[in-house]
Amino acid sequence: MKKILSLTVCSLLLSGCVTNAKFNKEEKVMKKSYYFDLMEKTLSAYSMEHIDRYFEQVKREGLTEHGFPRLTANIGILIAHGRRTDLKERFLAMMDFCCQQIPKVIAANEFSIKEIIFCMEELEKVQAVPNAKLEEWKNNLKTADPYNCYSHTAKKKEDIVHNWAAFGMLSEYMRKKAGITNAPNDDFIDLQAYSQIRHIDANGMYRDPGCPMVYDFVTRGLFALLLHEGYQGQYKDIWQNALERSAIATLEMISVNGELPVGGRSHQFLHNEAHVALMMEFYAGMFARKGDMETAGKYRTAAVRALKNISSWLNKNPISHIRNRFPIESKYGCEKYAYFDKYMITAASFLYAASRFCDESIPPVELDDNKGMTLQTSDDFHMLFLRAGEYSVQYDYDARQYYNGEKYYDCSGVTRIHKKGAPSEICMSVSCPGKSSYSVDIKDPFPLSIAPGVCEKGQWIYATDMAVKHTVKSHSAQGNTANAEVECSFPGGETVTSSYTLNSEGLTIRLKGSNAIRCLLPVFRFNGETHTKVQQEGNKLTIEFEGYVCTCQVLNGTLKDLEKPARNRNGHYDAFAAEGKENLTVKISIEKL
Repeated sequence: MKKILSLTVCSLLLSGCVTNAKFNKEEKVMKKSYYFDLMEKTLSAYSMEHIDRYFEQVKREGLTEHGFPRLTANIGILIAHGRRTDLKERFLAMMDFCCQQIPKVIAANEFSIKEIIFCMEELEKVQAVPNAKLEEWKNNLKTADPYNCYSHTAKKKEDIVHNWAAFGMLSEYMRKKAGITNAPNDDFIDLQAYSQIRHIDANGMYRDPGCPMVYDFVTRGLFALLLHEGYQGQYKDIWQNALERSAIATLEMISVNGELPVGGRSHQFLHNEAHVALMMEFYAGMFARKGDMETAGKYRTAAVRALKNISSWLNKNPISHIRNRFPIESKYGCEKYAYFDKYMITAASFLYAASRFCDESIPPVELDDNKGMTLQTSDDFHMLFLRAGEYSVQYDYDARQYYNGEKYYDCSGVTRIHKKGAPSEICMSVSCPGKSSYSVDIKDPFPLSIAPGVCEKGQWIYATDMAVKHTVKSHSAQGNTANAEVECSFPGGETVTSSYTLNSEGLTIRLKGSNAIRCLLPVFRFNGETHTKVQQEGNKLTIEFEGYVCTCQVLNGTLKDLEKPARNRNGHYDAFAAEGKENLTVKISIEKL
């Protein structure tokens, strides 16, 4: 039986979610223009020469995917807002090309059309281009046939399609809204909306294949945009209900650093947090319309956190689309489809979509990151969240579902420990799979999360192994503490019970088994640019990075360097382990130096 979302401490009005952070004057009146500031900064990652080279490539090879139309649309939107007017001549040629080509080719148009229409809408509002040029673009797009120009659509109710159909649905709705279709497309829009209902879980979350967390947020965001733009079709109430059911979980899953929950494909890219901002702004408006300004303000605070997180990465040089500092051309941490030209500008696209929800009249309300909170998703998403003492922890109890053939995205175990304000990767922001579905720089890295291990037939087996079953036995919160208990059943018959206590002192892990036991510990070494300072003193290990220190202390056992290199999207890690007999206690904390 699937679990229904369980919450402790936090009430349905989110009364338990707050922060000690003091907002400065700008944050208290966070303006929509800040989204355009970040969009402009995102676009600055593309030099003039890069844009020209990219344009020459698509003219030569044809339109094959949505990166170029997204780049084009975002340049036009910025021009409409008085920014990057130096690109206007290039933009006009790029827009001509996109509007001519999109109806003729199948090139991920599901993603592109809505953004091209958003762009035209912004330009038309301020009369930034002649009406004759706008009409030319509209007439070109009017010729697109939704059943032929999109790659993945439902053609009948029985068809099983996933999030691309939702993108096509929104693009067609925006064509309808703009009045640039040759024939009524209501049936097409409703059919795509219907086709996605089967993928909603009991909590209103969206199940793309493998249930990646990014595509839960992205697809629900498409329906949020559909409703926001005025959809009144047959399935409006179903999707409104799903979005309302998932509201609380959406806020609670966000880390104390404003980051989207970890798990599955397309993770650790800057567009993740742009979509966090989108969903937070949507829910802020939803609760404001209900008259609940307190709750609405909490979502706005979460949006601000996500934007500040993105900003911190956009201020690095060179700007990259992924959360590491390896050379962009190395594609370190990226899936094959997740290359710079496509995913860098995607952050700007999602920031713009978030700006459409942004209501400046809703003031941010502080969140309480000290108060204990726990949340468990359905087994489809197999995630357990803890928050307390300005820390947030995420536990994946069935990472087997996040796979791509024989390659993986994640390991089971504790996959994330964040401390508010500290670098997210200093302890762990995402686990290190053994056979990775994305690019790393060594062969067969060690699979690593914070997870127990046992010795069977003289060999250590860890709960990162896909054969180990993780069962969440309980989770609860009281005051400023969050607790959870997870049982790990190993293939040889051994069982280890792990108790987790999270408070202002960090995460304390107590393991109980029948023989010798271990607890894997990640040691962050290198982000592609900077090496951490790692020091071991007996049973105490410290990792210093960017003004913070992560401390792992073994309280009743020994600490061993396993001499096993691990890799994740953020960089290089090494595997250490605490070891004890039957009982083992480990404490992990992150503090400012």
